[in-house]
Amino acid sequence: MSQHDANEWYEFNKETIEALIDDGSDMDLPHTIEHHLACSDFDALEKAAVDAFKAGFEVTDAEELILDDGDTVFCFDAIVEKKLDVDVFNADSDKLIAIADKHKVYYDGWGTYFIGEGAIERDEIDDDSNYEYDDDD
Repeated sequence: MSQHDANEWYEFNKETIEALIDDGSDMDLPHTIEHHLACSDFDALEKAAVDAFKAGFEVTDAEELILDDGDTVFCFDAIVEKKLDVDVFNADSDKLIAIADKHKVYYDGWGTYFIGEGAIERDEIDDDSNYEYDDDD
C-alpha cells in the first residue's frame, strides 16, 4: 500500500501547471523541475537517490535539516528539464512515488521557476536587493 496518493499528485500537477501558464510562464520552453524526497534514514534516502538517477533524474547531494521539533531529516532533489505537460509530469510523479514507496522515503512534490517575460534571472535569485521586504515582521 502506498503512502502516497497518486491522484492527489495528479491534481497538484494539473493545478500548478495551469497556474504557471495563467501567470504567463512560457509553456513552450523547458522548465527546471525539482522533485523533493526526504527521509530520516540516510541509507534509505541514498538508495532512493540511486534509483532516481537510474530513472533519468539529476540528483543533488543530500542535505541534513533540523526540524522545528529537533528531529533530523535528510533530503535531496531529483531534477529534470521538462516542458509544462501534465501527462509527462504525472509519469514522473509515478516514477518517483514508486521509488519513494520502495525505499520508504517521503515524496514531497516538486517546484520550478517561472519562465517568461518579467521572470527573475537565476543569477539574481539569491540577490536580496531584488526583493522588497519588511524586517519588522
